[in-house]
Amino acid sequence: MMKGFKISVAAFSVAVIFATVAVGRELVDCIDPFIGAVTYPESGLRGDEAIHGFGKTFPGATTPFGMVQLSPDTVTGGDNGSGYSYVHDTIEGFSFTHMSGIGYYGEFGNLQVMPSDLPKSAFSHDEESASAGYYRVRLADAAVTAEATASRTSGMLRFTYEREGDGIVRFDLARRIGELWRAKRFGKQSFTMTGQDTFSGEIVCDHRDGGWGRGEGKVDYTLRFAGRLSRVPKSIHVTGGSSNCIVRMAFPVNAGESVSVHVAISFSGVPQLPADCDFESMRCEARKSWSDALGNIEVEGGTDDEHTIFATALYHAFIDPREVGRGRLNGYDFIRRTVFSGWDVYRSAFPLYTLLRPDIVSDTINSMMDTVVSGRRKTLPRWDIFGCPEGCMIGQPLVSVMADAWEKGIRTFDARLALDLACRSLEAEGNDRRLGYKPGSLSETLEFAYADWCCARIAEMLGEKEIAARYLGYAQSYTNCWSNEVGWMRTRTADGGWLEWQGREKHGQGCMEANPWQQGWFVPHDIEGLIRLMGGRRRFTEELERFFSVVPDDFRWNDGYNHPNEPCHTLPFLFAHSTKPDETGRWTRRICEKAYATGPFGLCGNEDVGQMSAWYVLASIGMHPLCPGDGKWYLTAPVFKSVKIRLDPRYYSGRMFEIQAPRTKPGAWRIKGVKLNGLTLDRRWISTSEVTAGGKLEIEIDE
Repeated sequence: MMKGFKISVAAFSVAVIFATVAVGRELVDCIDPFIGAVTYPESGLRGDEAIHGFGKTFPGATTPFGMVQLSPDTVTGGDNGSGYSYVHDTIEGFSFTHMSGIGYYGEFGNLQVMPSDLPKSAFSHDEESASAGYYRVRLADAAVTAEATASRTSGMLRFTYEREGDGIVRFDLARRIGELWRAKRFGKQSFTMTGQDTFSGEIVCDHRDGGWGRGEGKVDYTLRFAGRLSRVPKSIHVTGGSSNCIVRMAFPVNAGESVSVHVAISFSGVPQLPADCDFESMRCEARKSWSDALGNIEVEGGTDDEHTIFATALYHAFIDPREVGRGRLNGYDFIRRTVFSGWDVYRSAFPLYTLLRPDIVSDTINSMMDTVVSGRRKTLPRWDIFGCPEGCMIGQPLVSVMADAWEKGIRTFDARLALDLACRSLEAEGNDRRLGYKPGSLSETLEFAYADWCCARIAEMLGEKEIAARYLGYAQSYTNCWSNEVGWMRTRTADGGWLEWQGREKHGQGCMEANPWQQGWFVPHDIEGLIRLMGGRRRFTEELERFFSVVPDDFRWNDGYNHPNEPCHTLPFLFAHSTKPDETGRWTRRICEKAYATGPFGLCGNEDVGQMSAWYVLASIGMHPLCPGDGKWYLTAPVFKSVKIRLDPRYYSGRMFEIQAPRTKPGAWRIKGVKLNGLTLDRRWISTSEVTAGGKLEIEIDE
């Protein structure tokens, strides 16, 4: 244990003070990209783990919210969305685009490069390493050491050959994660040498060839690239035509010599040709980008492992939504972003961004609204990759993000357009207004009821009283799914009846990746109403305790509180409304200690594009929302004894907000008292305005 640890994380353009630990490490050096880098283990799966797997992160090089994720690929097919799993022992190449922590068969994995004619090469984890913005591995069969680093819009590979002779660099332009077949039937590829040591090309990806949802997600895009080589190849061979393009280059090398490949990519135009192949300079800049990006929060206290988990959680939360261009919408300039995992990230990740990166929230809202305004889709996205028209998952999570942003003072988007698109989307996709629920789906009914409430919040903040009143009424739709017969939430049918009841623990029954027990708590906008339906606060408390009592010690997939998946993530904070509010602290501390760890198996479920990681960051500093959009941060027992957040002056006061819990330690979770700026609080939440004004929150933990 190291008690004197202080780490520092920067997000906006201010001077950054690099904090160090006793041994001189900065926060950026605590990041371990291998945390969560397992798709499916070889054995030992339990329940729905067989469907969803583990963390599914990737260990390769990337920059904060950048366009490039240059990472090794150990697998192409199956539901292995990141393209890499720590349990595999061969690598088939290194591609320039990846997503972190997702299922649905994944997407990207474009422009794969291999320094060998072999289809794959064995490797050992003893000869593999990764850090922020850098990856290295020795390919044993190929006798090549491969290194990767990245910038915001480009990536560089450096291959060092152990043998004298021809150093091979092979480009596979057709390969794509989640592909249906090797040679593309609809997508096309092209490659051109533009000089002795420069090249360019494009990869047209069509959903009919696979990708997101093995094509069901209907993601189409074109990746253009421009590259520079550190040496002039002695030979170049292009095979496979425009449907299965493979480019093989050979370089004369002596043993120990290297060839570097620097490639810039673009999804919206022709990329600028990289200026050079200076690998070490690019690696240093990548590390600095992470050091700068993690600088508006400092924490003190905790163990070495907790520092690693915390730093890596911030790292994973800052990979997406990624930059893909520039845009302007109704007078607001923005960075165009994609990979919006809405149903996952509205619960923790976007609330975290409102604290640390409000610009990302603003960019994403403008980007998502623009997909509708530009005609790429008819309603707001639930899950976005390049404006794909097919919705993945359920509800209208962007309405939550918009309401939460406006309530917190993030006003760099057209709120009246947001309200119009929210209403349009909810009328087109939401609960049946005649029935008052979504037939056949408890999950959709509850998610849309919350989205209706968020729409009402936007209308209310804009002074649209009639719209606000109407959608507040719609937000009560959740009551139509309460069954007095079974004493729980239950799915309704189109004829006004009920779906057959198989018990609250039975998976499915109109629930998305959940059972009625897990889904039935989701009324974040009206907890007091839910308490009344249950028969009062005492029964509400008893039901919560029963729900949490069945959780296994390792927090893996189960029928009660199921941390591996998002529907449960806000539920520990429900105890604030119970007769035992201290239980929030008990459970969040236990989740932080048991559901998160170092190493490839350090995440108990899919990382889900930052959501699983963001939950840890917020819970570990002692505050998390229960209902994004209501302006409240619910308090819990922090992991760290001191937290300092530098508030972005472009959106907030620019002051420091501090959380002090000096007596916190492993096993301590009961909140004895709370003070804000020296004044005692008699509540277990703090308002957004109290946070963004800056000041000091003191949480006294009863040992």
